[in-house]
Amino acid sequence: MKLPTIITLLGTLLWLPSAATQAQSREASEKITRELTLTADAGRSTLAVYNLFGSVSVQGYSGSKVLVEITKTIRARNAADLAQGQKEAQPGFEQRGDSVVLYLQGPHDTRPRRQRNSGNHQLDYEFSFDYVVKVPAGMQVDASTVNGGSVRVQDVTGLVKARNVNGPVAIVNAREATVARTVNGDVSVSYAAVPRQASTYHTINGDITVSYPAGVAADVYFKSLHGELFTDFPQAEVLPARVSQNEERGSAGTKYKLSKETAVRLGKGGTDFRFETLNGNVTIKQLSR
Repeated sequence: MKLPTIITLLGTLLWLPSAATQAQSREASEKITRELTLTADAGRSTLAVYNLFGSVSVQGYSGSKVLVEITKTIRARNAADLAQGQKEAQPGFEQRGDSVVLYLQGPHDTRPRRQRNSGNHQLDYEFSFDYVVKVPAGMQVDASTVNGGSVRVQDVTGLVKARNVNGPVAIVNAREATVARTVNGDVSVSYAAVPRQASTYHTINGDITVSYPAGVAADVYFKSLHGELFTDFPQAEVLPARVSQNEERGSAGTKYKLSKETAVRLGKGGTDFRFETLNGNVTIKQLSR
């Protein structure tokens, strides 16, 4: 191969990444804010956030209104597609009775049991919405996203549900029952007080770390295919495997099966806390005073 040919080839290879970067370089962001007044006491009110791409952060505070700040980001290859994304991708706000619902109005309606389509055409842009929400601390919260971000709920004293698919879930300073679920990511929960109702923690690929006050009394149920359970609680007792009756009955009689869960009693036992992961460990920690 002649020297000029080699130089030309190298120049082409160096140009290709630059051209690809330029093709993807168009981006537009904007801040969207909204202030919502509750129609009922905070303790009887619920915030639901149904995100698709991006993070959700919810923090309890001493105020009486729901304060919403959304960062909307659109990425596209050209100006026309960017403008289309700015037009189509819109947040939705809904108040139904004692509920405040934050969702995506377009290009997909992310509310449960809504058909998610974008007019049956392929999107020529990417979009994300990052939610930062302040709520009266006593509200119940149900926050979720799917891709490209984390879910975090902090300083909320009501019931909390935090769900993700591809990303971590964190709940900080909870006081009531919690549901923390993701598929690919870690789950982290800490409690300012021992929850009085059953709570569940679940991930497929990730670790689960939960911290309780020292005086917790609970029965822990742990299930993992490739993981272990660790705890620093001094009074932790492994319980016998539970036997449950199988509903199938044959000519040989009724079948019984042993539960595949490991049961551990903390303190005197009581409230059920259920942990499940496929590939990951579970760590139950005692909060330091």
